[in-house]
Amino acid sequence: MVSSILPLTVSQALVRRKGKTLLGPVDLEISATGCTIVMGPNGSGKTTLLRVLHGLERLSSGITSWQVPVTDARTRQAFVFQTPIIMRRSVRENLAYPLMVHGMGKAGAYQTAQNWAERVGLADALDRPAPQLSGGERQKLALARALIRAPEIVFLDEPCANLDGRAIREIEAILKEAQEGGTRIVMSTHDVGQAKRLADDVVFLMHGRIIEEGPADQFFSGPSTPQATALLQGDIVE
Repeated sequence: MVSSILPLTVSQALVRRKGKTLLGPVDLEISATGCTIVMGPNGSGKTTLLRVLHGLERLSSGITSWQVPVTDARTRQAFVFQTPIIMRRSVRENLAYPLMVHGMGKAGAYQTAQNWAERVGLADALDRPAPQLSGGERQKLALARALIRAPEIVFLDEPCANLDGRAIREIEAILKEAQEGGTRIVMSTHDVGQAKRLADDVVFLMHGRIIEEGPADQFFSGPSTPQATALLQGDIVE
């Protein structure tokens, strides 16, 4: 039986650039199941935290620790950026690419790409150049490409920013299906309503520090900090 890469433990993680502290020190554990929503105002460190968890950001000090060697952990996780990164190829080729890079034959990769395109509502766009997709379609493509190899955990940096209501609903449905299939979700969002719909637990950041974290129902019904209270009331938090 293959060992889980989770939980992920972060100990005294600190990120400094040009003399400025962007994050930390942070202590955090990402458990094996559920959906963690990362919240906080602009500049609070949400993106930096996600990049640290995924291994995209170099730590100035501190450690991140998976339950398996980091080289193994890297192959079993994925990241979805706020602005989707897509190749100037067809939707089919964008979806098939990560499979073929990891050794799947072209026929199998194309069939799996078609299956995923159907799952996320892009079946009619399989042969269209990906750059021609709408914003919502691009984000669905990015999400499908992240999930197509069945990662154990996926990190998402505000994937629904600037999308309309219909696209947000579709993205959330894909995320819920992935979670039901066993994929751990860690996602940042500014949308309190979205956080309430998706979160099992919440991490709330201010000025690069975690000032509150815990179960979602507890966070939303009785936040323990004035900053979180202000956020939930729609006030400006700074």
